[in-house]
Amino acid sequence: MAANPAPARSGAARRRRRRLVRGGEYGLVVAVLVAVGALADWNSLRTNFFNTDVIGGLFPDIITIGLRNTVVYTAIGFVLGLTAGLVLALMRLSSVPPYRWFAIGYVEVFRGLPALLIFIFVGVGVPLAFPGTSLPGGVYGQAGLALALVSAAYMAETIRAGIQAVPRGQMEAARSLGMSHSRAMRTIIVPQALRTVVPPLTNELVLLFKDSSLALFIGVSLDQRELAKFGQDLAGEKNNTTPIVVAGLCYLAVTIPLGYLARRLEARRGGEAR
Repeated sequence: MAANPAPARSGAARRRRRRLVRGGEYGLVVAVLVAVGALADWNSLRTNFFNTDVIGGLFPDIITIGLRNTVVYTAIGFVLGLTAGLVLALMRLSSVPPYRWFAIGYVEVFRGLPALLIFIFVGVGVPLAFPGTSLPGGVYGQAGLALALVSAAYMAETIRAGIQAVPRGQMEAARSLGMSHSRAMRTIIVPQALRTVVPPLTNELVLLFKDSSLALFIGVSLDQRELAKFGQDLAGEKNNTTPIVVAGLCYLAVTIPLGYLARRLEARRGGEAR
């Protein structure tokens, strides 16, 4: 008895329709690119967005001042935020109710407030509330503290999730060997949790690197400018947007490799889990 050819014809028709739809999508993209290329004023774009004369005048200051300060602000904020986040995560998991209440309150407040408001609070509110006092490191300390206050709330939840992901048997085995709860957490649970949360912490580092641009609201000197402020000032001086484009490329030169690293770490972690 001959097989019914209808299902085969139906499958071929669906594949043909999919090829036609995909071809139409590609054609639409090509048409848009051709239209943009035909309508754009390439000479004006080059002059205003990629002026080689302006680019030459940006170096090496955009690296030695803008990028360096951005990295310093980010590093301070990440180290302080990771330390505070670990403490908050442990408090969140504590059996002492006031510790849990404080950790929950901190996380909810600082995750709910805009980062810009935190920078203004640290740069303006704290000096007004405590006149005559200053943080160590001046602007670097203020920017690092503001970044840490924001990032600690997010990293605390990430670390807490990592700690809770460690099998309960690890703690039970440590206690059966005579370890105290605090020692088991310090030597066994927390190290495993930190290895688990390295990829999301890398993503948090990328976010901090971008949020460091808010340091301009603290009030920075010429030598304390980060990339965004540096590009903004030079764009105003030269009446050209090329410095902003170059500053953006400097951000991407750091954030894209970090994002790739986070994806690789996630893939490796997934492979180990399987």
